[in-house]
Amino acid sequence: MATVIIFCCLPWLVLTGSAEVKGQQISEIGLGWARTKVNAVIFRRNAVCSSGQRQIAAFYDESGQVILAERRHGDTQWKLVPTGLQGHPHDAHNVISLAFDGRGHLHLAWDHHGHPLKYCRTVEAGSLTLHPAEVMVGRNEERITYPEFYQLPDGDLLFFYRDGGSGNGNLVLNRYRHQTGRWERLHDNLIDGEGQRNAYWQVHVGARGVIHLSWVWRETANVVTNHDIAYAKSDDGGMTWKKTTGELYRGPLTESRAEYAIRIPMNSELANQTSMAEDHQGNPCIANFWRDTPESVPQYRLVYHDGTRWKTQQVGTRTLNFFRSGGGTKRPPVSRPLILLRSRQEQTGAVMLFRDQERGGGITAAVSEDLSGNVWHFVPLTAQSVGQADPMIDPSVWAGRGQVHLLSQKTGQGDGETQEDIEPQPLQLIEWSPDW
Repeated sequence: MATVIIFCCLPWLVLTGSAEVKGQQISEIGLGWARTKVNAVIFRRNAVCSSGQRQIAAFYDESGQVILAERRHGDTQWKLVPTGLQGHPHDAHNVISLAFDGRGHLHLAWDHHGHPLKYCRTVEAGSLTLHPAEVMVGRNEERITYPEFYQLPDGDLLFFYRDGGSGNGNLVLNRYRHQTGRWERLHDNLIDGEGQRNAYWQVHVGARGVIHLSWVWRETANVVTNHDIAYAKSDDGGMTWKKTTGELYRGPLTESRAEYAIRIPMNSELANQTSMAEDHQGNPCIANFWRDTPESVPQYRLVYHDGTRWKTQQVGTRTLNFFRSGGGTKRPPVSRPLILLRSRQEQTGAVMLFRDQERGGGITAAVSEDLSGNVWHFVPLTAQSVGQADPMIDPSVWAGRGQVHLLSQKTGQGDGETQEDIEPQPLQLIEWSPDW
Protein backbone atom coordinates (compact mmCIF):
# COMPACT_ATOMS: atom_id res chain seq x y z
CA MET A 1 0.00 0.00 0.00
CA ALA A 2 1.19 3.49 -0.79
CA THR A 3 2.37 5.91 1.83
CA VAL A 4 -0.24 7.31 4.19
CA ILE A 5 -0.17 11.06 4.72
CA ILE A 6 -1.81 12.80 7.64
CA PHE A 7 -3.15 16.17 6.52
CA CYS A 8 -3.30 18.37 9.60
CA CYS A 9 -6.24 20.72 9.46
CA LEU A 10 -6.60 23.99 11.18
CA PRO A 11 -9.09 23.93 14.03
CA TRP A 12 -12.69 24.05 12.92
CA LEU A 13 -13.28 27.17 10.89
CA VAL A 14 -16.60 28.97 11.17
CA LEU A 15 -17.53 31.31 8.35
CA THR A 16 -18.43 34.74 9.65
CA GLY A 17 -19.04 36.42 6.31
CA SER A 18 -22.81 35.93 6.62
CA ALA A 19 -24.95 36.03 9.73
CA GLU A 20 -27.35 33.62 7.99
CA VAL A 21 -24.90 30.72 8.16
CA LYS A 22 -25.17 29.29 11.66
CA GLY A 23 -22.93 26.53 12.99
CA GLN A 24 -21.16 25.96 9.70
CA GLN A 25 -17.89 24.05 10.07
CA ILE A 26 -15.17 23.58 7.48
CA SER A 27 -12.29 21.10 7.42
CA GLU A 28 -9.49 21.13 4.85
CA ILE A 29 -8.85 17.79 3.13
CA GLY A 30 -5.99 18.28 0.66
CA LEU A 31 -4.94 19.72 -2.69
CA GLY A 32 -6.55 18.37 -5.84
CA TRP A 33 -6.49 18.79 -9.60
CA ALA A 34 -8.40 21.94 -10.59
CA ARG A 35 -7.73 22.58 -14.28
CA THR A 36 -11.08 20.89 -15.02
CA LYS A 37 -14.11 20.20 -12.81
CA VAL A 38 -13.48 16.44 -12.68
CA ASN A 39 -13.29 16.51 -8.86
CA ALA A 40 -16.50 18.55 -8.55
CA VAL A 41 -19.11 17.21 -10.98
CA ILE A 42 -22.64 16.42 -9.78
CA PHE A 43 -22.75 12.96 -11.37
CA ARG A 44 -20.03 11.73 -9.02
CA ARG A 45 -22.22 9.25 -7.15
CA ASN A 46 -20.54 9.55 -4.76
CA ALA A 47 -17.62 11.90 -4.13
CA VAL A 48 -17.90 11.42 -0.36
CA CYS A 49 -19.71 8.70 1.59
CA SER A 50 -19.94 7.24 5.10
CA SER A 51 -20.18 3.89 6.83
CA GLY A 52 -20.92 4.27 10.52
CA GLN A 53 -18.51 6.88 11.85
CA ARG A 54 -16.09 6.51 8.92
CA GLN A 55 -16.24 9.12 6.18
CA ILE A 56 -14.32 8.73 2.92
CA ALA A 57 -13.74 11.25 0.14
CA ALA A 58 -11.86 10.72 -3.12
CA PHE A 59 -10.16 13.08 -5.55
CA TYR A 60 -7.47 13.31 -8.22
CA ASP A 61 -4.24 14.99 -7.20
CA GLU A 62 -2.09 17.14 -9.49
CA SER A 63 -0.62 14.06 -11.21
CA GLY A 64 -4.01 12.39 -11.81
CA GLN A 65 -3.57 9.82 -9.05
CA VAL A 66 -6.66 8.75 -7.10
CA ILE A 67 -6.37 9.85 -3.46
CA LEU A 68 -8.63 8.49 -0.73
CA ALA A 69 -9.18 10.71 2.31
CA GLU A 70 -10.53 9.26 5.56
CA ARG A 71 -11.68 10.63 8.90
CA ARG A 72 -14.10 9.80 11.68
CA HIS A 73 -17.11 12.10 11.92
CA GLY A 74 -16.22 15.07 14.10
CA ASP A 75 -12.46 14.73 13.65
CA THR A 76 -10.40 17.70 12.51
CA GLN A 77 -7.86 15.68 10.52
CA TRP A 78 -8.09 13.68 7.31
CA LYS A 79 -5.77 10.79 6.54
CA LEU A 80 -4.75 10.84 2.87
CA VAL A 81 -4.02 7.52 1.16
CA PRO A 82 -2.47 7.60 -2.35
CA THR A 83 -3.91 4.53 -4.11
CA GLY A 84 -1.55 4.21 -7.08
CA LEU A 85 -4.62 4.24 -9.35
CA GLN A 86 -4.15 6.61 -12.28
CA GLY A 87 -6.76 8.62 -14.13
CA HIS A 88 -6.95 11.29 -16.80
CA PRO A 89 -8.39 14.36 -15.05
CA HIS A 90 -8.05 16.57 -18.13
CA ASP A 91 -11.48 15.19 -19.13
CA ALA A 92 -14.19 16.16 -16.63
CA HIS A 93 -16.18 13.00 -17.45
CA ASN A 94 -13.48 10.77 -15.89
CA VAL A 95 -14.86 11.02 -12.36
CA ILE A 96 -14.23 8.88 -9.28
CA SER A 97 -17.36 7.26 -7.84
CA LEU A 98 -17.57 5.68 -4.36
CA ALA A 99 -19.97 3.64 -2.24
CA PHE A 100 -19.98 1.46 0.85
CA ASP A 101 -21.84 -1.84 0.76
CA GLY A 102 -23.72 -3.25 3.74
CA ARG A 103 -20.64 -5.05 5.08
CA GLY A 104 -18.53 -1.88 5.14
CA HIS A 105 -16.45 -2.58 2.03
CA LEU A 106 -15.65 0.47 -0.10
CA HIS A 107 -16.26 0.20 -3.87
CA LEU A 108 -14.56 2.51 -6.36
CA ALA A 109 -14.87 3.18 -10.10
CA TRP A 110 -12.77 5.78 -11.91
CA ASP A 111 -11.61 7.24 -15.25
CA HIS A 112 -14.43 6.50 -17.69
CA HIS A 113 -15.48 8.33 -20.85
CA GLY A 114 -16.30 5.59 -23.30
CA HIS A 115 -13.55 3.39 -21.80
CA PRO A 116 -13.34 -0.17 -20.42
CA LEU A 117 -14.42 -0.67 -16.82
CA LYS A 118 -12.03 0.39 -14.06
CA TYR A 119 -13.39 -0.92 -10.77
CA CYS A 120 -12.02 -2.25 -7.49
CA ARG A 121 -13.06 -2.72 -3.86
CA THR A 122 -11.34 -2.89 -0.50
CA VAL A 123 -10.02 -6.19 0.79
CA GLU A 124 -11.93 -5.92 4.06
CA ALA A 125 -14.23 -3.65 6.02
CA GLY A 126 -12.43 -0.80 7.77
CA SER A 127 -9.50 -0.92 5.34
CA LEU A 128 -8.52 1.29 2.42
CA THR A 129 -6.32 -1.41 0.88
CA LEU A 130 -7.77 -2.23 -2.52
CA HIS A 131 -8.02 -5.47 -4.46
CA PRO A 132 -6.64 -5.30 -8.01
CA ALA A 133 -9.03 -3.94 -10.63
CA GLU A 134 -11.67 -6.47 -11.69
CA VAL A 135 -14.67 -6.91 -13.97
CA MET A 136 -18.24 -6.97 -12.69
CA VAL A 137 -20.13 -9.31 -15.03
CA GLY A 138 -17.80 -9.30 -18.04
CA ARG A 139 -20.04 -8.00 -20.82
CA ASN A 140 -21.02 -4.52 -22.02
CA GLU A 141 -18.04 -3.20 -20.06
CA GLU A 142 -15.96 -1.76 -22.93
CA ARG A 143 -17.55 1.69 -23.48
CA ILE A 144 -18.47 2.94 -20.01
CA THR A 145 -19.38 6.51 -19.09
CA TYR A 146 -21.04 7.98 -15.96
CA PRO A 147 -20.52 5.16 -13.45
CA GLU A 148 -22.79 5.65 -10.42
CA PHE A 149 -23.20 3.62 -7.21
CA TYR A 150 -26.30 3.60 -5.00
CA GLN A 151 -26.78 1.63 -1.78
CA LEU A 152 -30.06 -0.19 -1.18
CA PRO A 153 -31.53 -0.43 2.35
CA ASP A 154 -30.51 -4.11 2.56
CA GLY A 155 -26.84 -3.23 1.96
CA ASP A 156 -26.66 -4.29 -1.69
CA LEU A 157 -25.36 -1.85 -4.30
CA LEU A 158 -26.70 -0.71 -7.65
CA PHE A 159 -24.29 0.34 -10.40
CA PHE A 160 -25.62 2.39 -13.32
CA TYR A 161 -23.60 3.40 -16.37
CA ARG A 162 -23.97 4.36 -20.02
CA ASP A 163 -22.92 1.81 -22.61
CA GLY A 164 -22.18 3.71 -25.81
CA GLY A 165 -21.83 7.36 -26.70
CA SER A 166 -23.59 10.69 -26.43
CA GLY A 167 -26.69 10.63 -28.63
CA ASN A 168 -26.38 6.85 -29.05
CA GLY A 169 -26.22 4.84 -25.85
CA ASN A 170 -28.09 2.57 -23.43
CA LEU A 171 -28.37 2.53 -19.63
CA VAL A 172 -26.91 -0.59 -18.00
CA LEU A 173 -27.80 -1.67 -14.44
CA ASN A 174 -25.88 -4.10 -12.21
CA ARG A 175 -26.61 -5.25 -8.65
CA TYR A 176 -24.01 -6.28 -6.06
CA ARG A 177 -25.09 -8.93 -3.55
CA HIS A 178 -23.10 -7.96 -0.48
CA GLN A 179 -23.70 -11.31 1.24
CA THR A 180 -22.08 -13.25 -1.61
CA GLY A 181 -19.68 -10.58 -2.86
CA ARG A 182 -20.84 -11.01 -6.47
CA TRP A 183 -22.23 -8.70 -9.13
CA GLU A 184 -25.13 -9.64 -11.40
CA ARG A 185 -26.62 -7.95 -14.45
CA LEU A 186 -30.19 -6.73 -14.07
CA HIS A 187 -30.52 -4.88 -17.38
CA ASP A 188 -28.31 -4.62 -20.46
CA ASN A 189 -30.40 -1.71 -21.75
CA LEU A 190 -32.78 -0.42 -19.10
CA ILE A 191 -33.22 2.81 -21.07
CA ASP A 192 -32.80 2.05 -24.76
CA GLY A 193 -31.77 4.88 -27.08
CA GLU A 194 -32.71 2.68 -30.06
CA GLY A 195 -29.55 3.79 -31.84
CA GLN A 196 -30.95 7.31 -32.24
CA ARG A 197 -30.53 9.01 -28.85
CA ASN A 198 -29.42 8.40 -25.29
CA ALA A 199 -30.74 9.16 -21.82
CA TYR A 200 -29.03 11.36 -19.24
CA TRP A 201 -30.44 10.12 -15.97
CA GLN A 202 -30.61 10.76 -12.25
CA VAL A 203 -31.53 8.24 -9.53
CA HIS A 204 -32.76 8.38 -5.95
CA VAL A 205 -33.19 5.39 -3.63
CA GLY A 206 -35.87 6.10 -1.04
CA ALA A 207 -35.90 5.07 2.61
CA ARG A 208 -38.18 2.11 1.83
CA GLY A 209 -36.04 0.98 -1.09
CA VAL A 210 -38.09 2.40 -3.95
CA ILE A 211 -35.75 3.37 -6.80
CA HIS A 212 -36.74 6.56 -8.60
CA LEU A 213 -35.29 7.10 -12.08
CA SER A 214 -35.76 10.14 -14.30
CA TRP A 215 -34.01 11.22 -17.43
CA VAL A 216 -33.80 13.70 -20.30
CA TRP A 217 -33.31 12.56 -23.87
CA ARG A 218 -30.50 13.81 -26.10
CA GLU A 219 -30.69 13.29 -29.84
CA THR A 220 -27.05 14.06 -30.73
CA ALA A 221 -23.83 14.98 -28.97
CA ASN A 222 -24.95 18.63 -29.03
CA VAL A 223 -26.35 19.76 -25.66
CA VAL A 224 -29.07 21.81 -27.39
CA THR A 225 -30.83 18.55 -28.31
CA ASN A 226 -31.72 17.76 -24.68
CA HIS A 227 -35.49 17.48 -24.35
CA ASP A 228 -38.29 16.27 -22.03
CA ILE A 229 -38.12 14.74 -18.54
CA ALA A 230 -39.28 11.12 -18.26
CA TYR A 231 -39.78 8.93 -15.20
CA ALA A 232 -39.90 5.34 -13.93
CA LYS A 233 -39.70 3.64 -10.51
CA SER A 234 -38.91 0.18 -9.16
CA ASP A 235 -40.03 -1.36 -5.87
CA ASP A 236 -38.27 -4.71 -6.35
CA GLY A 237 -34.61 -3.65 -6.40
CA GLY A 238 -34.46 -2.67 -10.07
CA MET A 239 -35.85 -5.81 -11.68
CA THR A 240 -39.13 -4.33 -12.90
CA TRP A 241 -40.14 -0.73 -13.52
CA LYS A 242 -43.44 1.14 -13.31
CA LYS A 243 -45.08 4.45 -14.05
CA THR A 244 -46.56 6.62 -11.29
CA THR A 245 -49.94 5.06 -12.18
CA GLY A 246 -48.62 1.61 -11.27
CA GLU A 247 -48.61 0.50 -14.91
CA LEU A 248 -45.73 -1.91 -15.56
CA TYR A 249 -43.22 -1.05 -18.25
CA ARG A 250 -42.83 -3.89 -20.75
CA GLY A 251 -39.30 -4.19 -22.10
CA PRO A 252 -36.70 -1.42 -22.16
CA LEU A 253 -37.74 2.16 -21.47
CA THR A 254 -37.88 3.97 -24.81
CA GLU A 255 -38.97 7.37 -26.06
CA SER A 256 -42.40 6.15 -27.12
CA ARG A 257 -43.10 4.06 -23.97
CA ALA A 258 -41.96 6.51 -21.31
CA GLU A 259 -44.07 8.41 -18.81
CA TYR A 260 -43.26 12.11 -19.06
CA ALA A 261 -43.17 14.34 -16.01
CA ILE A 262 -43.02 17.32 -18.34
CA ARG A 263 -42.50 17.88 -22.04
CA ILE A 264 -39.71 20.37 -22.81
CA PRO A 265 -38.61 21.06 -26.40
CA MET A 266 -35.06 21.05 -27.66
CA ASN A 267 -33.13 24.35 -27.54
CA SER A 268 -34.51 25.10 -24.05
CA GLU A 269 -31.20 24.96 -22.11
CA LEU A 270 -32.54 21.87 -20.32
CA ALA A 271 -29.81 20.44 -18.08
CA ASN A 272 -28.74 16.82 -18.00
CA GLN A 273 -27.64 14.76 -14.98
CA THR A 274 -29.06 16.75 -12.13
CA SER A 275 -30.66 15.18 -9.04
CA MET A 276 -33.80 13.69 -7.47
CA ALA A 277 -35.31 13.23 -4.02
CA GLU A 278 -38.37 11.63 -2.40
CA ASP A 279 -40.96 13.13 -0.05
CA HIS A 280 -42.44 11.42 3.05
CA GLN A 281 -45.17 9.81 0.94
CA GLY A 282 -42.66 8.35 -1.50
CA ASN A 283 -43.39 10.84 -4.27
CA PRO A 284 -40.48 11.87 -6.54
CA CYS A 285 -39.05 15.37 -6.97
CA ILE A 286 -36.66 16.29 -9.80
CA ALA A 287 -34.44 19.39 -9.96
CA ASN A 288 -33.39 21.00 -13.24
CA PHE A 289 -33.17 24.28 -15.13
CA TRP A 290 -34.52 25.38 -18.50
CA ARG A 291 -36.05 28.35 -20.31
CA ASP A 292 -39.80 28.52 -21.00
CA THR A 293 -39.59 30.49 -24.24
CA PRO A 294 -36.75 31.40 -26.63
CA GLU A 295 -36.74 34.94 -25.17
CA SER A 296 -36.77 33.99 -21.47
CA VAL A 297 -33.92 33.42 -19.00
CA PRO A 298 -33.21 29.84 -17.81
CA GLN A 299 -34.64 29.29 -14.32
CA TYR A 300 -34.08 26.66 -11.64
CA ARG A 301 -37.17 24.51 -11.23
CA LEU A 302 -38.58 21.50 -9.43
CA VAL A 303 -40.75 18.92 -11.18
CA TYR A 304 -42.60 16.83 -8.60
CA HIS A 305 -45.49 14.41 -8.25
CA ASP A 306 -48.06 15.19 -5.56
CA GLY A 307 -49.55 11.70 -5.52
CA THR A 308 -52.04 12.57 -8.22
CA ARG A 309 -50.27 14.51 -10.94
CA TRP A 310 -46.99 16.14 -11.97
CA LYS A 311 -46.40 19.79 -11.06
CA THR A 312 -43.59 22.31 -11.52
CA GLN A 313 -42.26 25.05 -9.28
CA GLN A 314 -39.70 27.78 -9.98
CA VAL A 315 -36.98 28.32 -7.38
CA GLY A 316 -36.10 32.01 -7.19
CA THR A 317 -35.80 34.29 -10.20
CA ARG A 318 -32.66 34.52 -12.30
CA THR A 319 -31.84 37.49 -14.55
CA LEU A 320 -28.51 36.41 -16.11
CA ASN A 321 -29.08 34.77 -19.49
CA PHE A 322 -26.85 32.15 -21.11
CA PHE A 323 -26.75 29.90 -24.15
CA ARG A 324 -24.96 26.57 -24.49
CA SER A 325 -24.16 24.70 -27.70
CA GLY A 326 -21.91 21.89 -28.88
CA GLY A 327 -20.55 18.75 -27.31
CA GLY A 328 -18.39 17.99 -24.31
CA THR A 329 -18.37 19.71 -20.93
CA LYS A 330 -19.88 23.21 -21.01
CA ARG A 331 -19.11 26.17 -18.72
CA PRO A 332 -22.38 28.03 -18.12
CA PRO A 333 -22.66 30.63 -15.32
CA VAL A 334 -24.72 28.15 -13.26
CA SER A 335 -24.21 24.64 -11.94
CA ARG A 336 -26.61 21.75 -12.12
CA PRO A 337 -28.85 21.75 -9.03
CA LEU A 338 -28.90 19.20 -6.20
CA ILE A 339 -32.25 18.75 -4.43
CA LEU A 340 -32.73 17.46 -0.87
CA LEU A 341 -36.08 16.88 0.86
CA ARG A 342 -36.88 16.35 4.52
CA SER A 343 -40.37 15.83 5.95
CA ARG A 344 -41.45 17.07 9.38
CA GLN A 345 -44.99 16.55 10.68
CA GLU A 346 -46.30 15.79 7.20
CA GLN A 347 -44.64 18.96 5.91
CA THR A 348 -41.91 18.68 3.31
CA GLY A 349 -38.97 21.04 3.52
CA ALA A 350 -36.55 21.40 0.63
CA VAL A 351 -32.94 22.45 0.12
CA MET A 352 -31.62 23.07 -3.37
CA LEU A 353 -27.85 23.50 -3.72
CA PHE A 354 -26.45 25.32 -6.75
CA ARG A 355 -23.81 27.72 -8.04
CA ASP A 356 -24.85 30.88 -9.86
CA GLN A 357 -22.58 33.64 -11.14
CA GLU A 358 -25.16 36.31 -10.37
CA ARG A 359 -25.00 35.25 -6.70
CA GLY A 360 -21.21 35.52 -6.61
CA GLY A 361 -20.30 32.12 -8.00
CA GLY A 362 -20.26 30.25 -4.70
CA ILE A 363 -22.45 27.34 -3.61
CA THR A 364 -25.84 28.63 -2.45
CA ALA A 365 -28.56 26.77 -0.56
CA ALA A 366 -32.13 27.70 -1.48
CA VAL A 367 -34.25 26.68 1.53
CA SER A 368 -38.01 26.22 1.76
CA GLU A 369 -39.51 25.16 5.07
CA ASP A 370 -42.68 24.06 3.30
CA LEU A 371 -42.38 23.11 -0.34
CA SER A 372 -46.09 23.64 -0.92
CA GLY A 373 -45.76 27.33 -0.04
CA ASN A 374 -43.12 28.10 -2.68
CA VAL A 375 -41.31 30.54 -0.37
CA TRP A 376 -37.51 30.33 -0.53
CA HIS A 377 -34.64 32.01 1.25
CA PHE A 378 -31.05 31.80 0.09
CA VAL A 379 -28.00 30.94 2.19
CA PRO A 380 -24.42 31.27 0.83
CA LEU A 381 -22.47 28.17 1.88
CA THR A 382 -19.10 29.16 0.43
CA ALA A 383 -17.48 32.52 1.10
CA GLN A 384 -15.94 32.76 -2.38
CA SER A 385 -16.52 31.61 -5.94
CA VAL A 386 -16.02 27.91 -6.64
CA GLY A 387 -15.30 28.49 -10.33
CA GLN A 388 -17.10 25.83 -12.38
CA ALA A 389 -17.82 23.34 -9.57
CA ASP A 390 -21.15 21.57 -9.01
CA PRO A 391 -22.48 20.79 -5.50
CA MET A 392 -21.73 17.32 -4.08
CA ILE A 393 -22.75 15.92 -0.69
CA ASP A 394 -22.52 12.82 1.50
CA PRO A 395 -26.02 11.35 0.95
CA SER A 396 -26.02 9.07 3.99
CA VAL A 397 -25.38 12.01 6.35
CA TRP A 398 -28.34 13.89 4.91
CA ALA A 399 -30.57 10.80 5.11
CA GLY A 400 -29.54 9.97 8.67
CA ARG A 401 -28.98 13.38 10.29
CA GLY A 402 -30.50 16.01 8.04
CA GLN A 403 -27.08 17.65 7.70
CA VAL A 404 -25.39 18.83 4.53
CA HIS A 405 -21.80 17.62 4.26
CA LEU A 406 -20.73 19.50 1.13
CA LEU A 407 -17.49 18.50 -0.60
CA SER A 408 -16.28 21.74 -2.16
CA GLN A 409 -13.40 22.75 -4.40
CA LYS A 410 -12.76 25.72 -6.68
CA THR A 411 -12.25 24.37 -10.19
CA GLY A 412 -11.70 25.60 -13.69
CA GLN A 413 -13.17 24.16 -16.87
CA GLY A 414 -12.62 25.05 -20.50
CA ASP A 415 -15.33 24.61 -23.09
CA GLY A 416 -15.52 21.07 -24.41
CA GLU A 417 -12.78 19.04 -22.78
CA THR A 418 -10.25 21.85 -22.54
CA GLN A 419 -8.53 23.08 -19.40
CA GLU A 420 -7.98 26.29 -17.51
CA ASP A 421 -4.58 27.24 -16.16
CA ILE A 422 -5.38 26.83 -12.46
CA GLU A 423 -3.02 25.49 -9.81
CA PRO A 424 -4.19 22.61 -7.56
CA GLN A 425 -6.88 23.85 -5.20
CA PRO A 426 -7.86 22.67 -1.69
CA LEU A 427 -10.84 20.42 -1.18
CA GLN A 428 -12.97 21.20 1.84
CA LEU A 429 -15.78 19.50 3.65
CA ILE A 430 -18.40 22.04 4.70
CA GLU A 431 -20.87 20.90 7.37
CA TRP A 432 -24.14 22.79 7.63
CA SER A 433 -27.66 22.21 8.92
CA PRO A 434 -30.69 24.13 7.63
CA ASP A 435 -32.22 26.45 10.22
CA TRP A 436 -35.85 25.39 10.03
